[in-house]
Amino acid sequence: MANHKSAKKRIKQNEKKRQTNQWKTSRVRTEIKKLRGFMEAGSKTDALKQYPIVQKLIAKLAKSSALKKTTAARKTSRLAAQVAKIQ
Repeated sequence: MANHKSAKKRIKQNEKKRQTNQWKTSRVRTEIKKLRGFMEAGSKTDALKQYPIVQKLIAKLAKSSALKKTTAARKTSRLAAQVAKIQ
């Protein structure tokens, strides 16, 4: 357990940041699942509407360092390619 006042504050800050990152990543995963559902159903119009939403959320995660920038770029690139393949 922390003994210094600054260490106690840091514990509180880390916990708050962890919870924030957790709900943000959870939201991104949910939106990606929606997008994949549209892709499996073959609904290109819905997938094209959903893709910018997912792309924006992934970019925000990378900006806040909850996700590495390279990982975010890879995810958006792969999703874009999958959306483009839909007939």
